[in-house]
Amino acid sequence: MNLNVTSTSSSSAAGACVAASSSSIAAPAGPLGAMTPWFATAALVAGVAFSGVASAQNQPREAQASGEGMSSWALGLGVATRQQPYADADSKTNVLPLLFYENRWVRFAGTTADLKLWRQPVAPSQEISGGLRLRYDLTGYEASDSPRLAGMAERKGGLWGGAVLAWRNPLVQLSLDWTADLSGHSKGQKLQLQADRRFALGSVGVTPRLAAQWQDKKYVDYYFGVRTQEALADRPVYFGRSATTLEGGLRLDYAFSGRHQVFLDLSVTGLPSEIKDSPLVDRSSLSRVAVGYLYRF
Repeated sequence: MNLNVTSTSSSSAAGACVAASSSSIAAPAGPLGAMTPWFATAALVAGVAFSGVASAQNQPREAQASGEGMSSWALGLGVATRQQPYADADSKTNVLPLLFYENRWVRFAGTTADLKLWRQPVAPSQEISGGLRLRYDLTGYEASDSPRLAGMAERKGGLWGGAVLAWRNPLVQLSLDWTADLSGHSKGQKLQLQADRRFALGSVGVTPRLAAQWQDKKYVDYYFGVRTQEALADRPVYFGRSATTLEGGLRLDYAFSGRHQVFLDLSVTGLPSEIKDSPLVDRSSLSRVAVGYLYRF
């Protein structure tokens, strides 16, 4: 599973940095209300790190953990740097602990949690699965994050929930998930389609991915709109419209001594005009870099 770390870059946080990219059913969990910078980056790093663990599920021990009632654990440490879409806002960089757990019915990775409800083999090397998903959205800001945001009301992250479908096959791993804002801050919805494939080169894994995320107008308006009472001469009223972001990413992982793994994840998310046209935004794309270490039990 690859957690797209930010919503505008998913993940998709997105982390964002989503993002989320997952070749198996997974679900995020997180507290309600505003997210601190530490927690937001924690979710981002966790999503990136555990996408490497998920991609490695083709290995026998991981396959048993997800399909035969056994459990799989991983602990580690990660560092992530991500750009923010808002004008004059600094990039976020943090060092954070990582935690992953999975068994036949549930999966927990950072701020994502999945309940696995259904799995159907459709060919010797193909499988379709579905389940329920919870995810903490990383998007949000406070007025103090940037001079451009001075006088703006806080925009909060929140708990999202919905459903996910995944199709594993020899050519590419496809996932489709729909989530809605359970916290009620934006009252929005998101739909994400992602394709990824892990290429094993000995102990090294290379996983390119592409993702498209549709965000409804309530979501875009909440995080990128400007309300009448927030408008200034150089910050006019702006009403958000539904938008679709596109992400390209590459993850490298290296396993050694049986249980140890290090990873590097790079991604770039293109922002559509519906977001770029906001007077709060001065970027056309967002980049994210994450590195870390995992010990798999």
